[in-house]
Amino acid sequence: MTSRILVTGATGKVGQTFIGRLLDDPKFDGFIVRALCHNRKLETHARLEVVSGSIANREVVNAALDGVTHVLHLATVKDTPDEIMDVAVKGMFWLLEACRESPTFKQFILIGGDAGVGHCVYPQPIPVTETQKHTPYPGCYALSKVLEEVMLEQYYIQYDLNGCCLRAPWIMEKDDFKYQLSFGDDIFGGIIWRDYVGAEKADEYIKSGTIPMMQDAEGRPLQRNFVHVEDLATAILCAIDHPKARQQLFNVCMDEPVDYGALAAYLEKNYGLPSVGIRTQFHSTWLDNTKAKFLLGWRPEYDLAKMIDSAWGYRRAENDPRKVWYPG
Repeated sequence: MTSRILVTGATGKVGQTFIGRLLDDPKFDGFIVRALCHNRKLETHARLEVVSGSIANREVVNAALDGVTHVLHLATVKDTPDEIMDVAVKGMFWLLEACRESPTFKQFILIGGDAGVGHCVYPQPIPVTETQKHTPYPGCYALSKVLEEVMLEQYYIQYDLNGCCLRAPWIMEKDDFKYQLSFGDDIFGGIIWRDYVGAEKADEYIKSGTIPMMQDAEGRPLQRNFVHVEDLATAILCAIDHPKARQQLFNVCMDEPVDYGALAAYLEKNYGLPSVGIRTQFHSTWLDNTKAKFLLGWRPEYDLAKMIDSAWGYRRAENDPRKVWYPG
């Protein structure tokens, strides 16, 4: 029997990576991918269907869900109040409603975010597990990640819907990890390092190859959680039709958070790059991925060394410019 998986946010970094991985995996030869695309397009493939339109439109969502067995919900926006409720609340509600009424539906997979538990904004004295209550930091994006998780949980309770949530921290691909450490305008991240040190100092650091060694509010090297897009794609593939994924929440991240002190030491030893400590208002966190490893049998391949080496070794093709759709 042919399965059909609807992917929202299909043209983003996670969507494109996941679709490529699923289509290349013989285990999923019986799957057809249906991509719901809003502004951007995908390359054609024999097992790829494309539906164009907004997730906030119920008719578009109903058409996209026709004959679908699985849903991977990736579509999101950042802190844009004019759009976020249409995507995070209305759009997900239409998806869930269509799923519960569909005669073909089997599983709903949501990609959540650690913004819903505050990531490094609040002090986290113990590892953050899936049992921690929601503690979003200020802003509508973090709120939206809580609302998505809660909506899915309520559909478990109200309608016994089969779903799971993979809660991811900051997602890296290609050379993203390198550019989250840039003192230039090409920075990829929420922290603008030039603003911390000033333009003159920032330009000096660019010339010397100096990278910021992020410190917490007390001046210690910060620990922050990441996941590589390939590891997240693997987790999604593991979760598809997995009996132990039913109605579960999983933290999907590196085995250990990135320690910016260890990061600076690795870059100095292996790449000859100096660092400068920069104190921030943030706090170290440790997102615990034990549950995903125990129940799904998933294992992340990227540790700190592999994350660094893959980013510093990446060379972009001329037709693959760096474009930040929104910062992490």
